[in-house]
This record gives sequence, C-alpha cells and structure tokens, in this order.
Amino acid sequence: MKNFAIKLTWLTTIYLVVFAALCQTKLFFPVLMGLYFIGVSLLLLLIFTVLHDEEYKTNKKFKDWYRDNSKKNLVH
Repeated sequence: MKNFAIKLTWLTTIYLVVFAALCQTKLFFPVLMGLYFIGVSLLLLLIFTVLHDEEYKTNKKFKDWYRDNSKKNLVH
C-alpha cells in the first residue's frame, strides 16, 4: 500500500500542476471542466487511499502529543 500511495501522490501532484498551467491557456472550457473533474477524482482517491491504509498501525493517541516536543516545553 505504501508504494501505491506514494505513486498516487506523485501522479496527483503532477496532474494538478499541469492542470493549473492549462487553466492559464485558452483551452476549450468543456475540456478544462473534464480535466477538473478528473483532478478532483484523483484527489479524493488519494485521500481515501491514505486514510484507509490497513497496514499502518500505531499505539499513539492524540494525548501522547508529538515525539519531538513535549507539552512542558511549549510556551503559552
């Protein structure tokens, strides 16, 4: 899963950058809208893939805070 998620992240990022560049051209509007919906679908697939990773397990909770900085070191 990890390898697929990374590849999907790169594909989605490159696709959305190319789409943003194409938006600056005078491309036919229905073509841009079609590309837009493909980009949104890729983004939703990416989010679903990352959130439903069943191989990644952790015993950390939100109350454990961050590993690199404890709550005692924070300046309020």
